[in-house]
Amino acid sequence: MKAIFKRLLFFTFLMLSFYFAWSFPNQGWPVYNSLLKGHWQMQSSAKVSVADNRIATVSFNPQDWYKAYVPGTVLGSLTKDAVYKNIFYHRNLEKISSEPFRAPWWFRTSFSLGKVNPGQVTRLLFNGINYRADIWLNGKRIASADSIRGGFCRFLLDVSQYVHSGENILALKVAPPDTGDLTVGFVDWNPEPPDHNMGIWRDVRLIVSGPVSIDQPFIQTKVDTATLDHADLTVSALLRNHTDRSITGILKGTIGNNIYISQKVILSPNSTKEIVFSPEQYHELSMDHPKLWWVHTWGKPNLYDLHLQFEENNVVSDTLRLRFGIRTVSDYVTSDGHRGFRLNGKKILIKGGGWTDPMLLDPSPDYIKAGIDYAVHLNLNAIRMEGFWGESQEIYNLCDEKGILIMAGFSCQWEWSHLIGTKEEDEHSAIVTPEQNNVAAESWQDQILWLRNHPSIFLWLYGSDKWPRPSLEKRYLAILKKYDPTRPSVASAKEWTSEITGPTGVKMRGPYDYVPPDYWYVDTSYGGAFGFNTETSPGPEIPVLESLRKMIPADSLWPVGSAWLFHAARGNFHNLRRYNEAMDQRLGKPDNLNDYLRKAQFLNYEGMRAMYEAFEANRFKSTGIIQWMYNASWPKLWWQLYDYYLMPTGAFYGAKKANEPLHISYNYGKNVVDIINNTDHHSFSLSARIILLDFNLKKVLEKEVSLAEISGRGTAQIFSLPVGLPLSETYFLDLKLSNQHHQVISTNFYVLSTQKDLLDESKSTWYVTPESQFADLKMLEKLPPANLDITKSFYEKGENTFARIRLKNPSSHLAFMVHLDLKKSKANESVAPVFWEDNYITLLPGEERIITGYCHTKDLHGEKPAVTVDGWNVED
Repeated sequence: MKAIFKRLLFFTFLMLSFYFAWSFPNQGWPVYNSLLKGHWQMQSSAKVSVADNRIATVSFNPQDWYKAYVPGTVLGSLTKDAVYKNIFYHRNLEKISSEPFRAPWWFRTSFSLGKVNPGQVTRLLFNGINYRADIWLNGKRIASADSIRGGFCRFLLDVSQYVHSGENILALKVAPPDTGDLTVGFVDWNPEPPDHNMGIWRDVRLIVSGPVSIDQPFIQTKVDTATLDHADLTVSALLRNHTDRSITGILKGTIGNNIYISQKVILSPNSTKEIVFSPEQYHELSMDHPKLWWVHTWGKPNLYDLHLQFEENNVVSDTLRLRFGIRTVSDYVTSDGHRGFRLNGKKILIKGGGWTDPMLLDPSPDYIKAGIDYAVHLNLNAIRMEGFWGESQEIYNLCDEKGILIMAGFSCQWEWSHLIGTKEEDEHSAIVTPEQNNVAAESWQDQILWLRNHPSIFLWLYGSDKWPRPSLEKRYLAILKKYDPTRPSVASAKEWTSEITGPTGVKMRGPYDYVPPDYWYVDTSYGGAFGFNTETSPGPEIPVLESLRKMIPADSLWPVGSAWLFHAARGNFHNLRRYNEAMDQRLGKPDNLNDYLRKAQFLNYEGMRAMYEAFEANRFKSTGIIQWMYNASWPKLWWQLYDYYLMPTGAFYGAKKANEPLHISYNYGKNVVDIINNTDHHSFSLSARIILLDFNLKKVLEKEVSLAEISGRGTAQIFSLPVGLPLSETYFLDLKLSNQHHQVISTNFYVLSTQKDLLDESKSTWYVTPESQFADLKMLEKLPPANLDITKSFYEKGENTFARIRLKNPSSHLAFMVHLDLKKSKANESVAPVFWEDNYITLLPGEERIITGYCHTKDLHGEKPAVTVDGWNVED
């Protein structure tokens, strides 16, 4: 017993020694990583007459300079400074001359340092400059525009020899992108801003450490997908010795509160060394019972914290912290040749939308949070970034925390010569010259290193509309092999066959313009519900009236004309022709603006619901669907679930309806009723009520169907609608799904026609399949007004204000597309973001629903909440 006690005492002493060495090292060096965000100023170099080196000195007095908002662009700052006002209203944007932005612009700021000791390392990290820059610090040029170029390149500069105690002056002379430059930009979803996004568009960081710094941390996680109860972790980082002497020290790491690792390291003078902690050598990294990272629709997106620290002689030289998730992502190819994906070994139907930053590259933290909160609210599980968006890592952090997957990659902007202003282009892209290839490869490496620790990123896309030429693809693949072998990558978002990696296994065949709801079910050649459709849409998604009034002058709101089209997309989409034709043919030509907008929201809702439902019904014949687009870069009419002002469209609620956890839906292709389980768990003892009604609400069919069990991620076809029933030309299908406790958990309401939508596939193009016949739903125009009994109550909980609305239809006819809007009571302005559990609902005679929604209390700006209720044939 004494021997055992001595061994236990000795072991306890060792553990305590390790703990105290971790907790109380000598803090001899200042160690921090701070954001240089405030106190920036800017001015056009055409208006600055002094020598460049003087700009970055204390003696220079920047008179009449503008306040600069960094990160951001020149135009973004000038807009915030009220030099340009209300630029997105009407055609104001095109009135801004590009002339002031032809010359480079100066950006200037200062930062203070305490005592600077010999051996202290000071570095500046520039995460994104668009496009070239000379960089000056304290009167010395520390980098020039021949090396500081590329909108997606990152630059880490050791400035130790240039800094001093007290105030230091930093100045950048930023030049705009030229023709052929691989810049930050947009394609056809908004106009090109006149400054071409010139500026310091991502964050600038001041990094201070001792003589050894920690860089490029990486955590690779490998889950035992057979049991989901074990994972191996590999931790690595680069140590840089910035001195002329050899340094011996210890790199220590902690994960959470119970994993401690350390390794003795010897660094040669002025050397860089990768240090690896493998699970084979460090058994603590072979974890039992890990808390895995899941998408929010399947479970919790669990995260861990890693802390790394390098010490020399018990003196901390540098520290680093990051968050990560334990998960494994992989891909597979179906028997039909379509690529699909697995999360922790389980097949997952990717359902998301295409994210874009605002046109001025100025997303606020609240804007980003609202967008990701909306994705969670909609039960989507992914976003696609065509272009590595984000002024910082904030959006990636949020997706990690909220359980949203990300497809990250390059934009097609670089693949088309007319988009980068050159004449050279081939089947691979407009990246032709050696310099372009170098910038592309450097950009790829920098983005991989910047983002690779985010569990939310499941796929790297190094092409979009085209695929890189073999020499460049080999460089991309070598970078992935070296810096991130943990994720799938694909050469293009379109169905190409690479000479290096073979078929991409994904498709980009449209549509992008209006198609009817049945398209997604019946099309088997283009964008229908099979394979992975990396970008597609049922076309325009018209905003609500309040948003339109912020875009278009009152005297131009009706009829639809050129003022509208300025806010349409570009190219083939600089119109609303097909959308308006479908509205006229299916719903009747609108008489006025309100009539147009109620029909627009119906088209938005109906089209988006069907798209997601079809891909869910065909899971895993269909492996992914990305709505093009998810959000809006500016006030626009096309491709958005919610608009620039964060106001949801009808498409938003159509998507929300389709993506319910347990969902009942109509299959347009097979004329059947489906029950769809969008969760990963089995469900039992479900019952469905199916009612077909003619236009006068006479029941033509009523059916109760029970379903004993449905598997997770499964679809069950529970009932085939009979043919030959005595239906009116426009008729209704009312669906309700109840659980084992007889609680209604899903409702759905469809307007159908005995005259079907028919596709003219022989005339299909890359962006649309036209119709040879339209469904006739014009009887909806004859719906009489419905006056609802409405009870409203409000309460606060935490940081949110909730509205609880009781709706009852006491009339003998339909209350159709009932819309709830949460407003500020005095200003009568809608509040956004807003989170209704359902909207654009339909009530049968005598039917009652209670709908709850909420907003963030701060967004009421001190006013009391109010709710208005309107609809197709409903007024509050």
